[in-house]
Amino acid sequence: MQPWGLATVFFLLSLPVFAQQEKPAPAADPAPSVSSTPAEASQTPQPPQLDLTPDANGSLSQQQIQALIRVVAQNHRDNYKKQHDYTYLDREVEQKLDGSGQVKSTETKTYEVMDLYGAPISRLTEKDDKPLDQKDAAKEEERIKKIADKRKNETEEERRKKDAEKEKAREKGREFVSEVADAYDFRLVGSEMLNGRDNWVIAGEPRPDYHAHLKEAEMLSKIRGRLWIDKAELQLAKLDIEAIGTLSFGWVLARIHKGTRFAYEETRVNDEVWLPQHYEARVDMRLALFKSDNEQDEGTYRDYKKFRTSARIVSVGDVREQK
Repeated sequence: MQPWGLATVFFLLSLPVFAQQEKPAPAADPAPSVSSTPAEASQTPQPPQLDLTPDANGSLSQQQIQALIRVVAQNHRDNYKKQHDYTYLDREVEQKLDGSGQVKSTETKTYEVMDLYGAPISRLTEKDDKPLDQKDAAKEEERIKKIADKRKNETEEERRKKDAEKEKAREKGREFVSEVADAYDFRLVGSEMLNGRDNWVIAGEPRPDYHAHLKEAEMLSKIRGRLWIDKAELQLAKLDIEAIGTLSFGWVLARIHKGTRFAYEETRVNDEVWLPQHYEARVDMRLALFKSDNEQDEGTYRDYKKFRTSARIVSVGDVREQK
């Protein structure tokens, strides 16, 4: 499970989906309006039309929260581009569970996450917290080299085709977020500090009268959860979602069962970018009629380093840090 996929897929496909356990709502802090001081405005990437002034009870309306979610989605996409400037380590723990929920096996893998010719890639460096042996390290080196050669030797036509596909995906994402904003009843739970930063906490439940326009959006009626939004940056800081029904995908009938949970958190790095910090998942799924997968996963990210985006990566590990 890779960080860029987690952030993008779960944010765009499950954006407003939120927590199963409702807690007493703390008093909501007054939300800043767009008429901030010049210094605050320069740090807050919000459009002029976004009005986050709370009502007399300290709450935001459905329309205000819907507009906020659309802005956060755009900021999340913009931040994704900045993530390519960084390399970091990703330690993943996968535990397979038996029918009673007991751990059958545990596997730990550590990856170096980096940018390779404009796209992220993960290089396996450790298994069960031990460096790869010579044979496995050589295989991983060869795998990365093949990917690098393929990306480096792309023709102009291939690049244009990929750019067109990315733009099509972006447009699809914008359409999906619009559906997300309409699919839920939102509630401002209050405020909470994460990593020393103040966040709005927004809960959402699927609207019973919602009818999806996009086929991909049909899943929204079976997901709920909670979203933490950084007040200063209007960025996704944390996401906690739960499947409240069975989700089906594709012609192979992959199914994620009710009760599957996923929590994801990002952190502000170098006062310029948001990067993955931690995730936890409890997954119960079945692929067609043949394979059942019941597991719990955890990922922790660390050692963030910025490298020169102009550096040409000619071999594994040749990622030069920004001086």
